[in-house]
Amino acid sequence: MKIIRNPLLPPKNYDAINIMGLLFCRKFTIITPDIVRHEQIHTRQMVELLFVGFYIWYLIEWLIRLPMKGNAYHNLCFEREAYDNMDDEHYLRRRKPYAWMKYYR
Repeated sequence: MKIIRNPLLPPKNYDAINIMGLLFCRKFTIITPDIVRHEQIHTRQMVELLFVGFYIWYLIEWLIRLPMKGNAYHNLCFEREAYDNMDDEHYLRRRKPYAWMKYYR
């Protein structure tokens, strides 16, 4: 995964942001293997939804979850899959296509 260090992305309070499979982070952010795995899971999700579909689904689900109880970001199915599996270095090898769908609730 290509890591691009820059002064603008990601927004404050985030370690990194994955845009089209590129990982953007601030200059002094420490990128751990867990963060890389988290973002690699997102890249796999993007590929499954042909990138544009991922961003459309992400935005729509986030807007739907905003007024709900809890943190909209952490309740997104894409984020739930990535956070639940970022500690598992073998997850992407055994991950089934569209695994994020089981996290949708």
